[in-house]
Amino acid sequence: MTADTRVPLTPRAPEGLSRRARYFVEGHGLRVPRRDLTPLREAWLGHGIPPAEIDRAVAFQERWGGIALPPAPAYEGGPRVLEADVPEGSTEDGWRFPAGGCRVSMAHGFEIGPGGEFGIDADRWTPLHASTEGWVEALALADHAGYWAETITKIKGDAVEELDLDGFEPVHEVQGLADTWWRGKDSLIAVYRGEASGFDASRCLRAHIYGGLDAWGLGK
Repeated sequence: MTADTRVPLTPRAPEGLSRRARYFVEGHGLRVPRRDLTPLREAWLGHGIPPAEIDRAVAFQERWGGIALPPAPAYEGGPRVLEADVPEGSTEDGWRFPAGGCRVSMAHGFEIGPGGEFGIDADRWTPLHASTEGWVEALALADHAGYWAETITKIKGDAVEELDLDGFEPVHEVQGLADTWWRGKDSLIAVYRGEASGFDASRCLRAHIYGGLDAWGLGK
């Protein structure tokens, strides 16, 4: 009799996420087989990739590799599956490695930056969140707010710059860099600046306003 080596479909959420994000990963995500990067180590070393950068990619793969999450509300849905691959870069410019393939053909890819940032490689490298945890927290909050909001308003382009954020406070768990979330008394606002920054194109600015939320819907 052979052992059952099938991968369980339900992923186990990595440590350090909020309860909302843990539920999102385990309740809505899927686990697929992840690639073992260990056999690639010698080949990557032979191409001049520093051992520390290989270790970073391996650590990401062990923590996030093989987790498929529902589509993101921006960036054409985000990565299909979180998955590390060969690091690229230099000592001068810093090293990055892929965070997972796109769901559709896109003009940018998702990468993990020198400091662990989750971002996109467009015309230039643009960190979206300070970590992969921040990206996942943002996905979970969008799913939560989208379910409980009475209204969802989507705006784009220069109108995003006219948003009045007086009385709003940043949602810290999303670790926003180019992308930020803001919490008001009865609404949440997600501002997506990544593509606008990455392509230097203000027309790519996006914001989603989730209105009519109570305390639970606000994710407090």
